[in-house]
Amino acid sequence: MTYETPPNGWRTFLIIWWTQSLSVIGSALTFFAINIWVVQSLYPRPEQKPELAIALSAITLAFGIPTMIFAPIAGAWADRHDRKLTIILSDIASGVLSMLLITLILAQTLQLWSLLVVLVLAAIANTFHDSAFDTSYAMLVPEAKLPRAHGMMQTIFSLSGIFSPPLAAMIIGLPALARQNPGQLPFGGSLVGLQDGTVLAIGADVVTFLIASTTLLFLAIPSPQRADLMVAEGQAKPSIWDDIKEGARYIWRRRPMLWLLGTFTVANFVAAPLGVLEPLIVKFNLAADWTARGYSYETAIALLGSVSGLGGLIGGLTMSMWGGFKRRRVYGVLLPMILSGLAMIAIGFSPFLYLTAALTAVTVAMIPFMNAHSQAIWQTQTPRELQGRVFAVRRVIAQFTFPLGTAFAGLAGFVNVGTLLMVLGAILVIFCVAQFFNPVLLRVEDKAYLDQRAARTVRTPEADTSVEA
Repeated sequence: MTYETPPNGWRTFLIIWWTQSLSVIGSALTFFAINIWVVQSLYPRPEQKPELAIALSAITLAFGIPTMIFAPIAGAWADRHDRKLTIILSDIASGVLSMLLITLILAQTLQLWSLLVVLVLAAIANTFHDSAFDTSYAMLVPEAKLPRAHGMMQTIFSLSGIFSPPLAAMIIGLPALARQNPGQLPFGGSLVGLQDGTVLAIGADVVTFLIASTTLLFLAIPSPQRADLMVAEGQAKPSIWDDIKEGARYIWRRRPMLWLLGTFTVANFVAAPLGVLEPLIVKFNLAADWTARGYSYETAIALLGSVSGLGGLIGGLTMSMWGGFKRRRVYGVLLPMILSGLAMIAIGFSPFLYLTAALTAVTVAMIPFMNAHSQAIWQTQTPRELQGRVFAVRRVIAQFTFPLGTAFAGLAGFVNVGTLLMVLGAILVIFCVAQFFNPVLLRVEDKAYLDQRAARTVRTPEADTSVEA
Protein backbone atom coordinates (compact mmCIF):
# COMPACT_ATOMS: atom_id res chain seq x y z
CA MET A 1 0.00 0.00 0.00
CA THR A 2 1.27 3.48 -0.90
CA TYR A 3 1.97 5.66 2.12
CA GLU A 4 0.10 8.97 2.29
CA THR A 5 1.78 11.79 4.17
CA PRO A 6 -0.35 13.86 6.60
CA PRO A 7 -2.22 16.82 5.05
CA ASN A 8 -0.22 19.29 7.15
CA GLY A 9 3.02 17.32 6.88
CA TRP A 10 4.93 19.97 4.94
CA ARG A 11 3.96 22.69 7.44
CA THR A 12 5.10 20.47 10.31
CA PHE A 13 8.38 19.85 8.52
CA LEU A 14 8.96 23.60 8.12
CA ILE A 15 8.45 24.18 11.86
CA ILE A 16 10.86 21.38 12.70
CA TRP A 17 13.32 22.73 10.15
CA TRP A 18 13.40 26.13 11.85
CA THR A 19 13.86 24.78 15.37
CA GLN A 20 16.46 22.24 14.31
CA SER A 21 18.31 25.04 12.50
CA LEU A 22 18.66 26.84 15.82
CA SER A 23 19.88 23.65 17.49
CA VAL A 24 22.48 22.98 14.79
CA ILE A 25 23.76 26.56 15.04
CA GLY A 26 23.97 26.16 18.82
CA SER A 27 25.94 22.92 18.48
CA ALA A 28 28.29 24.62 16.03
CA LEU A 29 28.88 27.37 18.60
CA THR A 30 29.96 24.73 21.10
CA PHE A 31 32.36 22.97 18.74
CA PHE A 32 33.87 26.22 17.50
CA ALA A 33 34.39 27.36 21.08
CA ILE A 34 35.96 24.02 22.02
CA ASN A 35 38.38 24.19 19.09
CA ILE A 36 39.40 27.73 20.07
CA TRP A 37 39.92 26.58 23.67
CA VAL A 38 42.13 23.68 22.56
CA VAL A 39 44.20 25.77 20.12
CA GLN A 40 44.60 28.90 22.24
CA SER A 41 44.50 27.60 25.81
CA LEU A 42 45.50 23.95 25.87
CA TYR A 43 48.25 23.88 23.19
CA PRO A 44 49.05 27.54 22.40
CA ARG A 45 52.78 27.29 21.60
CA PRO A 46 54.14 26.64 18.07
CA GLU A 47 56.33 23.77 19.31
CA GLN A 48 53.14 22.03 20.45
CA LYS A 49 51.97 21.50 16.86
CA PRO A 50 52.19 17.66 17.07
CA GLU A 51 50.22 17.60 20.33
CA LEU A 52 47.66 20.00 18.89
CA ALA A 53 47.17 17.89 15.77
CA ILE A 54 46.71 14.75 17.88
CA ALA A 55 44.27 16.52 20.22
CA LEU A 56 42.13 17.83 17.33
CA SER A 57 42.13 14.35 15.81
CA ALA A 58 41.12 12.84 19.15
CA ILE A 59 38.22 15.30 19.47
CA THR A 60 36.91 14.35 16.04
CA LEU A 61 37.37 10.65 16.76
CA ALA A 62 35.55 10.99 20.09
CA PHE A 63 32.50 12.06 18.12
CA GLY A 64 32.96 9.89 15.03
CA ILE A 65 33.68 6.44 16.48
CA PRO A 66 30.67 6.26 18.86
CA THR A 67 28.46 7.44 15.99
CA MET A 68 29.63 4.54 13.87
CA ILE A 69 29.34 1.96 16.66
CA PHE A 70 25.90 2.98 17.90
CA ALA A 71 24.32 3.77 14.53
CA PRO A 72 22.90 0.23 13.95
CA ILE A 73 21.39 0.14 17.44
CA ALA A 74 19.95 3.63 17.08
CA GLY A 75 18.50 2.79 13.67
CA ALA A 76 16.80 -0.35 14.95
CA TRP A 77 15.51 1.65 17.93
CA ALA A 78 14.02 4.27 15.60
CA ASP A 79 12.05 1.58 13.75
CA ARG A 80 10.71 0.16 17.03
CA HIS A 81 9.86 3.21 19.14
CA ASP A 82 8.18 6.56 18.94
CA ARG A 83 10.53 8.72 16.89
CA LYS A 84 9.36 12.05 18.28
CA LEU A 85 10.02 10.92 21.85
CA THR A 86 13.46 9.66 20.84
CA ILE A 87 14.34 13.06 19.36
CA ILE A 88 13.12 14.91 22.46
CA LEU A 89 15.04 12.68 24.88
CA SER A 90 18.19 12.95 22.76
CA ASP A 91 17.96 16.75 22.77
CA ILE A 92 17.52 16.77 26.56
CA ALA A 93 20.55 14.48 27.01
CA SER A 94 22.66 16.76 24.78
CA GLY A 95 21.59 19.79 26.80
CA VAL A 96 22.57 18.11 30.08
CA LEU A 97 26.00 17.23 28.68
CA SER A 98 26.52 20.82 27.57
CA MET A 99 25.70 21.95 31.11
CA LEU A 100 28.29 19.48 32.43
CA LEU A 101 30.86 20.97 30.08
CA ILE A 102 30.06 24.47 31.37
CA THR A 103 30.47 23.27 34.97
CA LEU A 104 33.89 21.74 34.26
CA ILE A 105 35.12 24.90 32.54
CA LEU A 106 33.91 27.19 35.33
CA ALA A 107 35.58 24.90 37.89
CA GLN A 108 38.76 25.02 35.76
CA THR A 109 38.93 21.24 35.81
CA LEU A 110 38.28 20.56 32.11
CA GLN A 111 41.11 18.53 30.61
CA LEU A 112 41.45 16.81 27.27
CA TRP A 113 40.44 13.40 28.63
CA SER A 114 37.29 14.72 30.33
CA LEU A 115 36.39 16.69 27.21
CA LEU A 116 36.67 13.49 25.16
CA VAL A 117 34.39 11.62 27.59
CA VAL A 118 31.70 14.30 27.29
CA LEU A 119 32.01 14.27 23.50
CA VAL A 120 31.62 10.48 23.38
CA LEU A 121 28.38 10.69 25.36
CA ALA A 122 27.18 13.59 23.21
CA ALA A 123 27.92 11.55 20.09
CA ILE A 124 25.76 8.68 21.36
CA ALA A 125 22.85 11.04 22.07
CA ASN A 126 23.30 12.66 18.67
CA THR A 127 23.29 9.26 16.94
CA PHE A 128 19.89 8.36 18.38
CA HIS A 129 18.62 11.85 17.50
CA ASP A 130 19.77 11.63 13.89
CA SER A 131 18.47 8.10 13.37
CA ALA A 132 15.01 9.14 14.53
CA PHE A 133 15.05 12.51 12.78
CA ASP A 134 16.39 11.36 9.39
CA THR A 135 13.59 8.82 9.12
CA SER A 136 10.88 11.12 10.53
CA TYR A 137 10.65 13.79 7.88
CA ALA A 138 10.14 11.15 5.18
CA MET A 139 6.88 10.45 7.05
CA LEU A 140 5.90 14.13 6.73
CA VAL A 141 7.13 15.24 3.30
CA PRO A 142 5.51 14.04 0.04
CA GLU A 143 7.91 12.08 -2.15
CA ALA A 144 7.95 14.78 -4.84
CA LYS A 145 9.23 17.32 -2.30
CA LEU A 146 11.87 15.10 -0.70
CA PRO A 147 14.83 16.49 -2.71
CA ARG A 148 13.77 20.02 -1.77
CA ALA A 149 13.48 18.99 1.88
CA HIS A 150 16.95 17.43 1.72
CA GLY A 151 18.33 20.65 0.28
CA MET A 152 16.76 22.60 3.14
CA MET A 153 18.24 20.20 5.68
CA GLN A 154 21.67 20.67 4.14
CA THR A 155 21.13 24.44 4.28
CA ILE A 156 20.90 24.18 8.08
CA PHE A 157 24.55 23.16 8.29
CA SER A 158 25.54 25.90 5.86
CA LEU A 159 23.72 28.51 7.94
CA SER A 160 25.54 27.29 11.02
CA GLY A 161 28.81 27.56 9.12
CA ILE A 162 28.08 31.21 8.30
CA PHE A 163 26.70 32.46 11.59
CA SER A 164 28.38 30.27 14.19
CA PRO A 165 32.09 31.21 13.72
CA PRO A 166 31.69 35.01 13.95
CA LEU A 167 28.98 34.68 16.61
CA ALA A 168 31.14 32.32 18.66
CA ALA A 169 34.20 34.57 18.23
CA MET A 170 32.14 37.55 19.40
CA ILE A 171 30.73 35.66 22.40
CA ILE A 172 34.17 34.32 23.35
CA GLY A 173 35.54 37.86 23.29
CA LEU A 174 32.82 39.38 25.50
CA PRO A 175 34.66 38.97 28.85
CA ALA A 176 37.77 40.65 27.44
CA LEU A 177 35.60 43.46 26.05
CA ALA A 178 33.89 43.85 29.41
CA ARG A 179 37.29 44.20 31.13
CA GLN A 180 38.40 46.83 28.61
CA ASN A 181 35.14 48.79 28.83
CA PRO A 182 33.72 48.26 32.32
CA GLY A 183 30.11 49.27 32.65
CA GLN A 184 29.54 49.50 28.89
CA LEU A 185 28.05 46.01 28.41
CA PRO A 186 24.83 44.66 29.94
CA PHE A 187 25.77 42.23 32.71
CA GLY A 188 29.38 43.26 32.11
CA GLY A 189 30.17 42.95 35.80
CA SER A 190 29.39 39.23 35.73
CA LEU A 191 31.58 38.71 32.67
CA VAL A 192 34.85 40.23 33.83
CA GLY A 193 35.64 37.23 36.04
CA LEU A 194 35.55 34.83 33.09
CA GLN A 195 38.81 34.02 31.32
CA ASP A 196 36.91 33.90 28.02
CA GLY A 197 33.36 33.42 26.77
CA THR A 198 33.56 29.70 26.02
CA VAL A 199 30.91 28.93 28.64
CA LEU A 200 28.64 31.60 27.15
CA ALA A 201 28.82 29.99 23.71
CA ILE A 202 28.03 26.57 25.17
CA GLY A 203 25.21 28.11 27.22
CA ALA A 204 23.61 29.41 24.03
CA ASP A 205 23.71 25.83 22.76
CA VAL A 206 21.77 24.68 25.83
CA VAL A 207 19.03 27.22 25.06
CA THR A 208 18.68 25.97 21.48
CA PHE A 209 18.31 22.37 22.68
CA LEU A 210 15.53 23.53 25.00
CA ILE A 211 13.71 25.33 22.17
CA ALA A 212 14.01 22.36 19.79
CA SER A 213 12.77 19.77 22.28
CA THR A 214 9.92 21.94 23.62
CA THR A 215 8.59 22.70 20.14
CA LEU A 216 8.37 19.01 19.30
CA LEU A 217 5.94 18.48 22.19
CA PHE A 218 3.28 20.36 20.21
CA LEU A 219 3.82 18.64 16.84
CA ALA A 220 2.53 15.34 15.46
CA ILE A 221 5.26 13.18 13.92
CA PRO A 222 3.99 9.76 12.79
CA SER A 223 6.05 6.62 13.24
CA PRO A 224 5.53 3.65 10.88
CA GLN A 225 3.68 0.62 12.20
CA ARG A 226 5.68 -2.59 11.85
CA ALA A 227 3.56 -5.65 11.16
CA ASP A 228 6.40 -8.00 12.12
CA LEU A 229 6.32 -6.69 15.71
CA MET A 230 2.58 -7.43 16.02
CA VAL A 231 2.96 -11.20 16.31
CA ALA A 232 0.49 -13.57 17.84
CA GLU A 233 0.82 -14.54 21.48
CA GLY A 234 3.50 -17.15 22.01
CA GLN A 235 5.47 -16.15 18.92
CA ALA A 236 8.87 -14.51 19.29
CA LYS A 237 9.30 -10.92 18.15
CA PRO A 238 12.41 -10.06 16.16
CA SER A 239 15.21 -8.72 18.35
CA ILE A 240 17.20 -5.54 17.76
CA TRP A 241 20.03 -7.73 16.48
CA ASP A 242 17.57 -9.26 13.99
CA ASP A 243 16.69 -5.74 12.88
CA ILE A 244 20.35 -4.87 12.33
CA LYS A 245 20.84 -8.00 10.25
CA GLU A 246 17.71 -7.21 8.24
CA GLY A 247 19.09 -3.77 7.39
CA ALA A 248 22.41 -5.27 6.35
CA ARG A 249 20.72 -7.93 4.20
CA TYR A 250 18.62 -5.32 2.43
CA ILE A 251 21.75 -3.45 1.30
CA TRP A 252 23.86 -6.56 0.62
CA ARG A 253 21.26 -7.92 -1.80
CA ARG A 254 21.21 -4.65 -3.73
CA ARG A 255 24.80 -4.24 -4.86
CA PRO A 256 24.31 -0.89 -6.67
CA MET A 257 23.35 0.60 -3.31
CA LEU A 258 26.46 -0.96 -1.79
CA TRP A 259 28.53 0.72 -4.49
CA LEU A 260 26.89 4.06 -3.70
CA LEU A 261 27.94 3.54 -0.09
CA GLY A 262 31.45 2.68 -1.26
CA THR A 263 31.65 6.05 -2.95
CA PHE A 264 30.77 7.79 0.30
CA THR A 265 33.32 5.73 2.24
CA VAL A 266 36.00 7.25 0.03
CA ALA A 267 34.48 10.73 0.33
CA ASN A 268 34.31 10.45 4.12
CA PHE A 269 37.91 9.29 4.34
CA VAL A 270 38.91 12.39 2.38
CA ALA A 271 36.56 14.79 4.21
CA ALA A 272 37.24 13.58 7.75
CA PRO A 273 40.65 15.29 8.06
CA LEU A 274 39.25 18.71 7.10
CA GLY A 275 37.97 19.42 10.61
CA VAL A 276 41.45 18.71 11.94
CA LEU A 277 43.42 20.36 9.16
CA GLU A 278 41.58 23.70 8.89
CA PRO A 279 42.74 25.03 12.30
CA LEU A 280 46.28 23.90 11.43
CA ILE A 281 46.16 25.49 7.97
CA VAL A 282 45.15 28.80 9.50
CA LYS A 283 47.64 28.62 12.36
CA PHE A 284 50.65 27.60 10.25
CA ASN A 285 50.23 27.69 6.44
CA LEU A 286 48.26 30.96 6.33
CA ALA A 287 49.84 32.71 9.33
CA ALA A 288 51.99 35.06 7.25
CA ASP A 289 48.99 36.29 5.26
CA TRP A 290 46.51 36.91 8.09
CA THR A 291 49.22 38.42 10.30
CA ALA A 292 50.11 40.87 7.53
CA ARG A 293 46.43 41.86 7.35
CA GLY A 294 46.36 42.57 11.10
CA TYR A 295 44.01 39.69 11.94
CA SER A 296 44.06 37.56 15.07
CA TYR A 297 43.89 33.77 14.87
CA GLU A 298 40.25 33.83 16.03
CA THR A 299 39.33 36.37 13.36
CA ALA A 300 41.12 34.45 10.61
CA ILE A 301 39.55 31.08 11.38
CA ALA A 302 36.13 32.70 11.87
CA LEU A 303 36.45 34.33 8.44
CA LEU A 304 37.39 31.01 6.89
CA GLY A 305 34.45 29.30 8.57
CA SER A 306 31.94 31.99 7.61
CA VAL A 307 32.97 32.18 3.96
CA SER A 308 32.93 28.40 3.63
CA GLY A 309 29.54 28.39 5.34
CA LEU A 310 28.30 30.94 2.81
CA GLY A 311 29.32 28.53 0.07
CA GLY A 312 27.32 25.81 1.76
CA LEU A 313 24.33 28.14 2.08
CA ILE A 314 24.44 28.96 -1.62
CA GLY A 315 24.66 25.26 -2.41
CA GLY A 316 21.81 24.42 -0.06
CA LEU A 317 19.55 27.19 -1.34
CA THR A 318 20.29 26.25 -4.93
CA MET A 319 19.44 22.63 -4.18
CA SER A 320 16.27 23.68 -2.34
CA MET A 321 15.01 25.81 -5.22
CA TRP A 322 16.15 23.49 -8.00
CA GLY A 323 15.04 20.24 -6.40
CA GLY A 324 17.88 18.26 -7.95
CA PHE A 325 17.93 15.75 -10.78
CA LYS A 326 14.68 13.87 -11.18
CA ARG A 327 16.53 11.04 -12.92
CA ARG A 328 20.15 9.91 -12.87
CA ARG A 329 20.54 11.34 -9.39
CA VAL A 330 23.77 9.41 -9.05
CA TYR A 331 25.36 12.09 -11.26
CA GLY A 332 24.28 14.59 -8.62
CA VAL A 333 26.52 12.65 -6.23
CA LEU A 334 29.59 12.10 -8.39
CA LEU A 335 29.97 15.50 -10.07
CA PRO A 336 29.95 17.52 -6.79
CA MET A 337 32.46 15.09 -5.29
CA ILE A 338 34.83 15.67 -8.21
CA LEU A 339 34.55 19.46 -7.92
CA SER A 340 35.12 19.20 -4.17
CA GLY A 341 38.27 17.13 -4.68
CA LEU A 342 39.66 19.62 -7.22
CA ALA A 343 39.06 22.47 -4.77
CA MET A 344 40.92 20.55 -2.03
CA ILE A 345 43.92 20.16 -4.32
CA ALA A 346 43.92 23.92 -4.93
CA ILE A 347 43.66 24.64 -1.18
CA GLY A 348 46.84 22.63 -0.69
CA PHE A 349 48.71 25.07 -2.93
CA SER A 350 47.21 28.28 -1.48
CA PRO A 351 49.20 30.54 0.91
CA PHE A 352 46.43 33.19 1.00
CA LEU A 353 43.57 33.39 3.52
CA TYR A 354 40.97 34.82 1.13
CA LEU A 355 41.75 32.35 -1.65
CA THR A 356 41.69 29.45 0.80
CA ALA A 357 38.32 30.65 2.16
CA ALA A 358 36.88 30.85 -1.37
CA LEU A 359 38.13 27.37 -2.27
CA THR A 360 36.80 25.97 1.00
CA ALA A 361 33.45 27.57 0.13
CA VAL A 362 33.43 25.63 -3.14
CA THR A 363 34.15 22.40 -1.28
CA VAL A 364 31.37 22.99 1.24
CA ALA A 365 28.94 24.16 -1.47
CA MET A 366 29.12 20.71 -3.04
CA ILE A 367 27.97 18.91 0.11
CA PRO A 368 24.24 19.77 -0.17
CA PHE A 369 24.18 18.53 -3.76
CA MET A 370 25.82 15.17 -3.11
CA ASN A 371 23.99 14.51 0.16
CA ALA A 372 20.54 15.57 -1.07
CA HIS A 373 20.78 13.41 -4.20
CA SER A 374 22.03 10.45 -2.19
CA GLN A 375 19.32 10.84 0.45
CA ALA A 376 16.65 11.07 -2.25
CA ILE A 377 17.90 7.81 -3.78
CA TRP A 378 17.82 6.02 -0.43
CA GLN A 379 14.44 7.32 0.67
CA THR A 380 12.76 6.44 -2.62
CA GLN A 381 14.33 2.96 -2.83
CA THR A 382 13.84 1.90 0.80
CA PRO A 383 10.40 1.13 2.34
CA ARG A 384 9.59 3.59 5.12
CA GLU A 385 9.17 0.87 7.73
CA LEU A 386 12.72 -0.32 6.96
CA GLN A 387 14.45 3.02 6.76
CA GLY A 388 15.66 3.17 10.36
CA ARG A 389 17.39 -0.20 10.10
CA VAL A 390 18.71 0.28 6.58
CA PHE A 391 19.89 3.85 7.14
CA ALA A 392 21.71 2.83 10.32
CA VAL A 393 23.70 0.15 8.52
CA ARG A 394 24.17 2.56 5.65
CA ARG A 395 25.67 5.10 8.07
CA VAL A 396 28.12 2.56 9.46
CA ILE A 397 29.31 1.45 6.02
CA ALA A 398 29.57 4.98 4.65
CA GLN A 399 31.29 6.41 7.72
CA PHE A 400 33.60 3.64 8.92
CA THR A 401 36.44 5.38 7.07
CA PHE A 402 35.78 8.65 8.91
CA PRO A 403 37.82 7.62 11.98
CA LEU A 404 40.57 6.33 9.69
CA GLY A 405 40.70 9.63 7.84
CA THR A 406 40.73 11.54 11.11
CA ALA A 407 43.58 9.41 12.45
CA PHE A 408 45.38 9.97 9.14
CA ALA A 409 45.03 13.72 9.73
CA GLY A 410 47.20 13.32 12.81
CA LEU A 411 50.13 13.15 10.38
CA ALA A 412 49.62 16.88 9.83
CA GLY A 413 51.68 17.48 12.95
CA PHE A 414 54.71 16.02 11.19
CA VAL A 415 54.25 16.87 7.47
CA ASN A 416 53.11 19.84 5.39
CA VAL A 417 49.34 20.26 5.73
CA GLY A 418 48.97 21.48 2.15
CA THR A 419 50.61 18.38 0.72
CA LEU A 420 48.31 16.19 2.76
CA LEU A 421 45.25 18.00 1.38
CA MET A 422 46.46 17.65 -2.21
CA VAL A 423 46.88 13.90 -1.82
CA LEU A 424 43.40 13.51 -0.32
CA GLY A 425 41.79 15.62 -3.05
CA ALA A 426 43.49 13.60 -5.78
CA ILE A 427 42.21 10.34 -4.26
CA LEU A 428 38.62 11.61 -4.36
CA VAL A 429 38.82 12.91 -7.94
CA ILE A 430 40.36 9.72 -9.36
CA PHE A 431 37.90 7.42 -7.61
CA CYS A 432 34.80 9.40 -8.61
CA VAL A 433 35.84 9.72 -12.26
CA ALA A 434 36.23 5.93 -12.35
CA GLN A 435 32.64 5.50 -11.11
CA PHE A 436 31.26 6.97 -14.34
CA PHE A 437 32.38 3.70 -15.92
CA ASN A 438 30.87 1.49 -13.20
CA PRO A 439 27.71 -0.09 -14.74
CA VAL A 440 26.54 -1.50 -11.39
CA LEU A 441 26.54 1.85 -9.59
CA LEU A 442 24.84 3.60 -12.50
CA ARG A 443 21.76 1.35 -12.06
CA VAL A 444 21.24 2.33 -8.42
CA GLU A 445 17.95 4.10 -9.24
CA ASP A 446 16.45 1.22 -11.23
CA LYS A 447 14.11 -0.15 -8.55
CA ALA A 448 12.92 -3.09 -10.66
CA TYR A 449 16.54 -4.11 -11.23
CA LEU A 450 17.36 -3.76 -7.53
CA ASP A 451 14.39 -5.88 -6.49
CA GLN A 452 15.14 -8.54 -9.11
CA ARG A 453 18.74 -8.69 -7.99
CA ALA A 454 17.63 -8.95 -4.36
CA ALA A 455 15.28 -11.81 -5.23
CA ARG A 456 18.07 -13.68 -7.01
CA THR A 457 20.45 -13.34 -4.06
CA VAL A 458 18.01 -14.66 -1.44
CA ARG A 459 19.66 -17.80 -0.11
CA THR A 460 19.00 -20.64 2.24
CA PRO A 461 19.44 -19.96 5.98
CA GLU A 462 22.77 -21.77 5.92
CA ALA A 463 24.08 -19.63 3.10
CA ASP A 464 22.73 -16.50 4.73
CA THR A 465 24.67 -17.26 7.89
CA SER A 466 27.94 -17.49 6.03
CA VAL A 467 27.28 -14.22 4.20
CA GLU A 468 26.48 -12.33 7.38
CA ALA A 469 29.54 -13.61 9.08
